[in-house]
Amino acid sequence: MPLLPGAEPLRHDGGEVGVLLCHGFTGCPQSMRPWAEYLAEKGLTVSLPLLPGHGTRWEDLAVTGWQDWYAAVDLELRALRDRCEQVFVCGLSMGGALALRLAARHRDAVDGVVAVNPAMTLPRLQGMVLPVLRHLVPTAPGVAGDIAKEGVPEVGYDRVPLHAAHSLWRLLRVVRGELPRVTQPLLLLHSRVDNVVSPSDSALVLSRVSSRDVTETVLERSLHVATLDHDAERIFADSYGFITRLTARKTARDGA
Repeated sequence: MPLLPGAEPLRHDGGEVGVLLCHGFTGCPQSMRPWAEYLAEKGLTVSLPLLPGHGTRWEDLAVTGWQDWYAAVDLELRALRDRCEQVFVCGLSMGGALALRLAARHRDAVDGVVAVNPAMTLPRLQGMVLPVLRHLVPTAPGVAGDIAKEGVPEVGYDRVPLHAAHSLWRLLRVVRGELPRVTQPLLLLHSRVDNVVSPSDSALVLSRVSSRDVTETVLERSLHVATLDHDAERIFADSYGFITRLTARKTARDGA
């Protein structure tokens, strides 16, 4: 099946510091590509995979589940660990949830987490009706394109397959239970106004992780897909600053 424009994965071999970027539900690498390219230009090794079922047509997503999406980023993380001395995981929306799960499960193999508008819940009514509704109605309207900046599209599906949405609901329930196992430094950036993921999801993350080194940034000018919005450059620069601060600290500690 042909890929949508911009859905191609990106991999760049750079230095000994690696970064894994995870895109969101029904989206594709296009929403993260400028961020990945920014980090690659800084000399980092970068991996931005295309998650299974994404970047083609919604029917392909309908036959995948959260275990498939997580397995893809887990594989990429292991490949980066084989290549790099330090690895950081970053994610947008559902990608933020995947990044946090990688941190919870891999512990010392992940040196830090950057989450942008991480998804942790679905609206209560959706969660209640999805187990039944998915057998009656195949899709719901898409959620792609929540961007304040004019003329900037997000490449994603215009329909949400409800079987996959139910699997997302199950993933988020799993990740919420694993948040206390996240101990790595965390940079969390969230939009004040978000029409897809409630800003309270970021508050939930902050209240449950066990990280001691936590930085929270409120994005005032962006909506959900902040990596393509007015605050994108801030996300890129802040994430690079976060990574370089932590790599310098580790270098200093190892040299002491």
